[in-house]
Amino acid sequence: MSNDTSYTAAGTGAYGDHAEATRHSAARSTLNGLMTWLGAAGLAAARESAGLQATIDQHAACVRDALGDPEHGPGAVALAGYATGVRDALIEAQWQLPPTGDIDWAHLEWPALRLISICALARAGGLV
Repeated sequence: MSNDTSYTAAGTGAYGDHAEATRHSAARSTLNGLMTWLGAAGLAAARESAGLQATIDQHAACVRDALGDPEHGPGAVALAGYATGVRDALIEAQWQLPPTGDIDWAHLEWPALRLISICALARAGGLV
């Protein structure tokens, strides 16, 4: 049996470092895609509407609570995982968001608000 410990389940060593870097890269890619698709337009609309901003802030607080609210905010992997879970549930429910140019920002549904709040947290954390 080899004593080679260059990789372990705990993620230490060369393999673990590479796996961790890959997870972070994939997470940032997911968050950047979400920001491009919906977040940038939603956050711009929120800057124009105090009510929308307050609602997004409330959703962001719920996301932080769901992810354990670490001291410096959720990390990329946690946020991307949460976003992917929301997306998968929406696909299963056959929910569709209209093109961003057709969205009534004053009457957003829960899923769009939750996804925009993830973008707000990612932006606040310097992840996108």
